[in-house]
Amino acid sequence: MTERAVPRPLLAVLALGYLFLYAPIVSLIVYSFNASRLVTVWAGFSTRWYGELIANAAIRAAASLSLEIAALAASLALVLGTAAGFALARRRRFVGRSLFIFMTTAPLVMPEVITGLSLLLLFVALEDWLGWPAGRGIDTIVLAHATFGMAFVAIIVQARLAAFDRSLEEAALDLGARPWKVFLVITLPLIAPALVTGWLLAFTLSLDDLVIASFVSGPASTTLPMVIFSIVRLGVSPQINALATIFVVVVSSLVLAASWLTLRRSKENRPDGPKNSPMRPMAP
Repeated sequence: MTERAVPRPLLAVLALGYLFLYAPIVSLIVYSFNASRLVTVWAGFSTRWYGELIANAAIRAAASLSLEIAALAASLALVLGTAAGFALARRRRFVGRSLFIFMTTAPLVMPEVITGLSLLLLFVALEDWLGWPAGRGIDTIVLAHATFGMAFVAIIVQARLAAFDRSLEEAALDLGARPWKVFLVITLPLIAPALVTGWLLAFTLSLDDLVIASFVSGPASTTLPMVIFSIVRLGVSPQINALATIFVVVVSSLVLAASWLTLRRSKENRPDGPKNSPMRPMAP
């Protein structure tokens, strides 16, 4: 049976949709190499704005801080989200499961303004009661970003574990392996693509966040989105185009790498894919 051709009107609507989404990004990348200071007037090819961007100390400091916060928040979200995903996938029944599911997935649908305000009130109350955190800074931003990042990690890990073949773990246990070694040798490598994807997603969300960081940050912890927002309020600078181009390239490279890793792992797990070596008894 031959596949039916996609109707041309549907293809036209799809093309218009992709054009609406990606044409501004392409325009931004092109004009980052513009010699003119005006971002809407082409005056020839130039890389001067990349040089000025590198020389901008405020943007460099904000970018370094944002990368540090994103890495810490993504790592914390990976640990918490993986634990939550395991609980949801492996424990079908336990007291408070519905409440746990709601608390885990609430950041996915909660408006960022509400999340940021509630976290700010929480940090202020903790400072009054415990003396920590002493003001708002990197630690409060990391905790805030990890709070909503773990929800995405939990969903990804839970979905991967739902399709996981548990007979591999059972076979390893029957061969004498301890549970912790089964997790490290069998489970962890097989769900590694989901963990990488979750970490990259949490990293990107943290790097991109403006609203929540505005609530929980202090004067000495200005992130890159906050700096960009304050600059573009006075007009778009070609340096912002250059900065956005760099981030588009970096994030796209990370997403492509994660997609390639996931595709490669899925091909290896297919019945007709590369055969794994026979399982050998594991030392307890």
